[in-house]
Amino acid sequence: MLKTFSITDIGKKRKVNQDYVYTSEMPVGNLPNVFIVADGMGGHNAGDYASKVTVETMVNRIQESFEKNPVLIFTKAIEDANEVIRKKAGEDAAYVGMGTTVVAATCMGKYLQVANVGDSRLYVIHNKEIKQITRDHSLVEEMVRMGGLLRDEARNHPDKNIITRAIGATASVEPDFFTLELAEGDMILMCSDGLTNMLEDEEIRMILSGARDIVEKAHKLVQAANDNGGKDNISVILIEPFA
Repeated sequence: MLKTFSITDIGKKRKVNQDYVYTSEMPVGNLPNVFIVADGMGGHNAGDYASKVTVETMVNRIQESFEKNPVLIFTKAIEDANEVIRKKAGEDAAYVGMGTTVVAATCMGKYLQVANVGDSRLYVIHNKEIKQITRDHSLVEEMVRMGGLLRDEARNHPDKNIITRAIGATASVEPDFFTLELAEGDMILMCSDGLTNMLEDEEIRMILSGARDIVEKAHKLVQAANDNGGKDNISVILIEPFA
């Protein structure tokens, strides 16, 4: 039995919340459940438009899909969202250059299927270990992978916010996919970088292990990110797949 909780917060510095969160513990089309975090970018209202419309488009496509394979379902949903965002940006100068990250997941029995574009993340926390499943599509992450930058240096790098893939950025978009087997006691965290830029992974793990229930855990994560500066919008989805 799934137990989930989601929260999104404007943070302390931003005037608009450009994050958009969607959760459904019930089936959506042929998927048994769907969870999505999108973190929009772009001036004025373009970022919040991009994240909201991307998620709405994805959910509609998932509902309509005849596919059974979650990778194919997510691929088409993301491709269609990319087209919708690109079309709108082409029609209205106010939306030029907008885009959004997206991380999406579905729990299928004991398996978790994940898709991501950009630097919003999915983690699995088990006992005293926190593991990032997704890989950031960011300039700094590329530099770390190529050996040009140490992981510790990446955290405060001035180019940290430059992402290399986003919905709406290019004519075609390529999500990464991850499939993993879940174990009893696992907790899934999906979040925007407003959380992970403010808190180290180990801080996140300690907050999650210290709070009583899933609701308190989520609220405490947001509170800690705000206490550390709250420089961006903060979005969190927590999932206990075997609650």
